[in-house]
Amino acid sequence: MMHEYFVYILTNKENSVLHIGVTNNLERRLSEHKNKIVEGFTKKYNVYKLVYYEKFSDISLAIAREKKLKGWKRTRKNELVEEDNPGWKNLTEGWYAE
Repeated sequence: MMHEYFVYILTNKENSVLHIGVTNNLERRLSEHKNKIVEGFTKKYNVYKLVYYEKFSDISLAIAREKKLKGWKRTRKNELVEEDNPGWKNLTEGWYAE
């Protein structure tokens, strides 16, 4: 059985803060953030907009990538997002009812 793990970057409406996380179910995790089920940073700063993600088949690689991205400066994180998503669009549009 093949497993999928995701490293993701979320931001708020103004793109002023970033959150980097890892999950084995991206759609469920994003729903938790959007519906403010998760206490902490994402709830406090209304962080729900998916602007970047990567898929992995090995959880240890996903966790290592998450830690690496968290260690980057904001400008480098911005550049990563802008490589694939220059308009900082919400990549979840059309995934589920808003």
